[in-house]
Amino acid sequence: MELSKEISYALRHAPEKYGLQLDDEGWVSIDLLIVALRREHKWKGLTEEDVNEMIDNSSKKRHEVCDGRIRALYGHSIPQKIVKAISEPPQFLYHGTTNKSIESILRVGLKPQKRQYVHLSQDIETAISVGKRRDENPVILLIESKKAYKEGILFYLGEDNIWLSQPIPSKYIKING
Repeated sequence: MELSKEISYALRHAPEKYGLQLDDEGWVSIDLLIVALRREHKWKGLTEEDVNEMIDNSSKKRHEVCDGRIRALYGHSIPQKIVKAISEPPQFLYHGTTNKSIESILRVGLKPQKRQYVHLSQDIETAISVGKRRDENPVILLIESKKAYKEGILFYLGEDNIWLSQPIPSKYIKING
């Protein structure tokens, strides 16, 4: 878990702190990432096998490895915009939020806040889990994602269950239930 958080921080929020330069799609060489992490004493013995094992054993798919490179799949807050492939979303997606945010969201829509994209869930259970990070009784929003997409809002598949999007106007948002 600690390694996953460290790699997420390096790839999502502070690549420059580690001396890393992400390409347009957020990729960096695994070898360079390992060299950067080994500068800290607790990661001195880190290997590529450790990184692959962390990814394989993670319950949440946050990272992707391909051809000796690694990237975070979503959650970026760096100034450099990470390029994603546009994907047509399912009919509906969900978003878990706090009770205190609901009035504003229904008025102005969903915005990425400190991230590059709005994060959405393909199922209600994930939206509840995400919402509970900030509110014991989160409000689950139903997003008319297919309709929004057909009307020009871009969506991107973050991973199997997480979708990313441009800001979503309030006309596509309803309280679920």
